[in-house]
Amino acid sequence: MPLDSIKGSLREKGVRLTRQRQILLELIDQTGEHLDAERLFQLAKAKDPKLNRVTVYRTLKMLKAGGMVDELDLMHHEGDQHYYETRLKQEHAHVICLRCGKVEEFFGEPLQRLRKQIESHFGFQILLARTEVGGYCAHCQSLRALELDRARQHGLADAPAATGGTAAPGAPHRARAKRTA
Repeated sequence: MPLDSIKGSLREKGVRLTRQRQILLELIDQTGEHLDAERLFQLAKAKDPKLNRVTVYRTLKMLKAGGMVDELDLMHHEGDQHYYETRLKQEHAHVICLRCGKVEEFFGEPLQRLRKQIESHFGFQILLARTEVGGYCAHCQSLRALELDRARQHGLADAPAATGGTAAPGAPHRARAKRTA
């Protein structure tokens, strides 16, 4: 939902568009990021030092209840945080890198086809659809491939059974650090 539509909806519902609400709406709509409440608070506080966390949470609750923003969990990449974006007219999928946390938005006909298939198959009227896809971006795929190669090389060099021999007496023992992807 474009920012002007949100402002109009608030006015129609008799909700006053205060300076602080205006700041929050603009940040959600125009940063190009999916912001959690804490990050939204930090950015808004830089614009208006009088703004407090309670205002942020109350405004988010009001906007969400009014269908003007969507609350997303984005695969819980950063724990239980929720992220916010203005409701767009066109459905889209969130594509999340599970390593670096990069979020991309995918718009396209395949999503519309999927929606129609689900409605047809189940006789279901979809009012809201949220699609999230988790995986690894191209950059993180490259990093993972390098890490796996290094691990294989170190694994062969450190494992006497892999070479068919034993470690030389007095040879230093190298401990491998655990890596998490």
